[in-house]
Amino acid sequence: MEHNIVFAVLILTLILFVWGKIRHDLVALSALFLLVILRVVDPASSFEGFGHPAVITVAAVLIIGKGLEFSGLVDLIGKWVSKVGDNFILQVSVLSLIVAVASAFMNNVGALAIMMPVAIQMAKKTKNSPSKILMPIAFASLLGGMMTLIGTPPNIIISSFRAEEQGTPFGMFDFMPVGLFVMLGGVAFVSLIGWRILPKRAGGKSDQELFDVDDYMTEAVAEKDCKIIGKSIKEIYELSEAEIQILGLIRSNKRIHAPSRNEIILENDGLIIESDADELKIFINDTKLKLVGDKKLRTDAEGSKNVHIAEAVITSNSRLPGRKVKDIRLRSRYGINLLAIARKDSRISQKLDSVTLKTGDVLLLQGLESSLNDVINLLGCLPLASRGLRIGYQTKIPLALGIFILSILAVVFGFLPVQVSFSIAAFLMVLSGIIPLREIYESVDWPVIVLLGAMIPVGAALESSGGAQIIADSVYSLRESVPGWGLLAIVLVATMFLSDLINNAATVVLMAPVAIGIANSTGYSIDPFLMAVAIGGSSAFLTPIGHQSNTLVMAPGGYKFSDYWKMGLPLEVIIVAVGMPLILFFWPL
Repeated sequence: MEHNIVFAVLILTLILFVWGKIRHDLVALSALFLLVILRVVDPASSFEGFGHPAVITVAAVLIIGKGLEFSGLVDLIGKWVSKVGDNFILQVSVLSLIVAVASAFMNNVGALAIMMPVAIQMAKKTKNSPSKILMPIAFASLLGGMMTLIGTPPNIIISSFRAEEQGTPFGMFDFMPVGLFVMLGGVAFVSLIGWRILPKRAGGKSDQELFDVDDYMTEAVAEKDCKIIGKSIKEIYELSEAEIQILGLIRSNKRIHAPSRNEIILENDGLIIESDADELKIFINDTKLKLVGDKKLRTDAEGSKNVHIAEAVITSNSRLPGRKVKDIRLRSRYGINLLAIARKDSRISQKLDSVTLKTGDVLLLQGLESSLNDVINLLGCLPLASRGLRIGYQTKIPLALGIFILSILAVVFGFLPVQVSFSIAAFLMVLSGIIPLREIYESVDWPVIVLLGAMIPVGAALESSGGAQIIADSVYSLRESVPGWGLLAIVLVATMFLSDLINNAATVVLMAPVAIGIANSTGYSIDPFLMAVAIGGSSAFLTPIGHQSNTLVMAPGGYKFSDYWKMGLPLEVIIVAVGMPLILFFWPL
């Protein structure tokens, strides 16, 4: 009787997942609560899923991924990728490989989000549609996650199922022999053939683009050890690939309008620069110029040492229009720095302090986390969507990579379980200042955590009620007409199908008990069947709802629902063709 209730609840859950009108985490909680009310799940253990090692590990991986981004590693990779050239096939190949490799060691959605702006920029520069490059790198992020234990939540979940069944989990790189070759085959397909199948579409605006503003005007000084001292303005343009415009030169407090390109920069010279925020960040990092407004903020009395940058637009109700920047005294009165100003439909060419503010001006402000938003509201300005801007910050790439590598080694050599090792790594990244404290909570995808925590008891109910064994016995009944590799293929394809419709973590939670039941019923090893579930769980290529990476590129790429299967279907065929022999070779039945 209990298994019939579980089946009914799961069917209803799958229908709601596919319908998509209710958030996945709410659907998962509804399924859990329903099984608790019907006494299929013990109320005392209903929330044990939230303390499951898989849930803890996923949260820690998300935080670590954000820490790697904040360390400056992302900017370094983006700068390197921009030198690839104009060959589109090479661009798609390099970006896909980078996203795939990054996805093996950090959250695959995070890896994709990091490279999306780079991909869009490269597509625009080569006059290609973003739709030709965004889906390939989204698919590459899923392919890359197959390679390691921490690459994607399904692998972590599969490892925990193996630990419960056999006493030992899969190791960090146990997924690599199969995952690596599947990734290479998949990336080769999307890079050489797949992108050609995609329609050329005009992408919609991403969240970031919706808040793009005109170029900022800012002022920067060439202090000691700055890389542009002794160089001409012409050489400055060659020193950095950032798209900036030098509007003026300030020397000994005198403004030189439209300076000659042969003008040599001296120590303490000031430059008036026009650029958008992202290009300005690159230029400042490349040249080591010091923004005039970037002055040290007091942290002793504020209770927070986290310095943030925010964009705010001056509204008609603000107290700022008609006043000069120097008269407002933002730093002495409010404890914030004005880094740059953007004005729509006109160019600002004065020194920063001399600008008279107008309604509609966008201010790039720097301040302490504890007070920045309050000051923006006090000034009557409207904060724009956060874009994670960090201009002139100190990179901590060696420290972040060191912490990350040590945590991986601790897992590889069995010193610590993965959930403990990665939780410690996330803690150290916060303690060392790599990632601000506030970002810990913002970097965790809480709907995914809730989904996992709720679905783990539901998946356990499928097994404890005998439902998983019933499904396994049904497949087992085919043993006379279907060989072992055929049963394995059925598990792989069924998992693929489910992952295209529902969250991949939920898919694996449901399919892992079934796969174990089939293996036990037929006398085969559970390892190849669990590997098939792991590969299938990460193969959500037919729809935009199967994985967040697919959803993330839908609007910027201008994709329709039907676009995904055009490249996704042949890719899934390739994965089955490549993955099946590899699973059987490395994990014999």
